[in-house]
Amino acid sequence: MYIAAIIALMVGAFLILIRALRGPTAYDRILAMNAMGTKTVILVALLGFASGRPDFLDLAIVYALVSFITTVAILKYIEAGRLD
Repeated sequence: MYIAAIIALMVGAFLILIRALRGPTAYDRILAMNAMGTKTVILVALLGFASGRPDFLDLAIVYALVSFITTVAILKYIEAGRLD
């Protein structure tokens, strides 16, 4: 069952990667990379659950926070041209 979920996540990540590479605008690329971050968080949490290591969930939460902050910073940079 875990293998099927991991395969589904990887197929979705591949499709998101195609969108990130072909995105006509910068916002499409940012949205695709944000979705890739979400898939990564789910994958890390799933791997932690499958291997019986609950500490992977902490890593997934930290990765989600870093991904969110990065997305906000990139969008702010695109809007204003600076990060301050």
